[in-house]
Amino acid sequence: MTDLFSKFDPLIQQRENLLATGVKDPFSLVMEKVISPTVALCNGKETILLGTYNYMGMTFDPDVIAAGKKALDEFGAGTTGSRVLNGTYSPHRDCEEALKEFYGMDHAMVFSTGYQANLGIISTMAGKEDYIILDIDSHASIYDGCALGNAQIVPFRHNDVEALEKRLKRLPPEAGKLVVLEGVYSMLGDIAPLKEMVTLAKAHGAMVLVDEAHSMGFIGPKGRGVAEDQGVLDQVDFVIGTFSKSVGTVGGFCVSNHPKFEVLRLVCRPYVFTASLPPSVVATAATSIRKLMHAADKRAHLWENSRKLHAGLKALGFQLGTDSPQSAIISVIMPDLERGAGMWEALLDRGVYVNLARPPATPAGMTLLRCSLCAEHSSAQVDDIIGRFKAAGEAVGVIG
Repeated sequence: MTDLFSKFDPLIQQRENLLATGVKDPFSLVMEKVISPTVALCNGKETILLGTYNYMGMTFDPDVIAAGKKALDEFGAGTTGSRVLNGTYSPHRDCEEALKEFYGMDHAMVFSTGYQANLGIISTMAGKEDYIILDIDSHASIYDGCALGNAQIVPFRHNDVEALEKRLKRLPPEAGKLVVLEGVYSMLGDIAPLKEMVTLAKAHGAMVLVDEAHSMGFIGPKGRGVAEDQGVLDQVDFVIGTFSKSVGTVGGFCVSNHPKFEVLRLVCRPYVFTASLPPSVVATAATSIRKLMHAADKRAHLWENSRKLHAGLKALGFQLGTDSPQSAIISVIMPDLERGAGMWEALLDRGVYVNLARPPATPAGMTLLRCSLCAEHSSAQVDDIIGRFKAAGEAVGVIG
């Protein structure tokens, strides 16, 4: 009998080899207590959080917490039903209204996760005779949305406008086409040239979906993301996002101005056949989203943090994923997985938590230490982080 686990043997061996060096398992860390958006108790030690995607620091906002407690008291712990049956409560509708207010769009659908939002919209919109044209570095949820549907997949080189144009020119002019892009790519923290790409897609008769998971709340004059910042939000057909980053809770969404959008509530399987989010969760999300509409000072401070950390790490000699800070993600490229894990552990021992990202999730087989800044990090904390990176880097031999 064939063991279906056999295909994972190389990964199991790689993990065993890594742990045999004595390094802590970087993928099984337990946070014993979260003290604030920027500090948690890990291994009994207060640790600066630099890898949680809590970009706007909304997880402990008093108004957000109060809204969740109120909804929990009024509606209970969950809905035990799908949105199309018994799973739509007034907080779900209110959350969708908050999204429409935030983006200035006519329609909004809330999903149980951001992953399901991509899975649902992409697999539903593009059918057997259609084409999905996507950046090769797209998130796993985008690829899985493609796999769930029947469309023909056409990848193009990461952030390459010319490569996108070549792909579009080769497709039948009359065919249905969906160009899928991300505002910020989560591994390196680099932004897409949406202005050029969206304009190009429209010129070739394609609809456009932009995943703004890592830019919502932070990038753009009103925090609507890279599409807003580059002046093409009105040309984007679908904006996908998540509540698990800047909004500070869990869930996903799609907003759109398309007049037929509401039919998706009846045909989108990951929406129809999934239990809806607990009312307390969507109540916290709605409150957070409305506060993010008036968070210009937070956005400005987060940009200051990003510029400071990028400049500090670059000055120390670390190789970074981007030449300049483009988002709240600062990725540090490691020579290999072993030294990446060693650096991750050295930072944790010095009270800083970052994400260790490894192939195949990373582009070009890179091992990354992915830093995610928060608007609640103080300037002094960022200075402290840079100092601890220096000590850890010297201890591991990553910098001289």
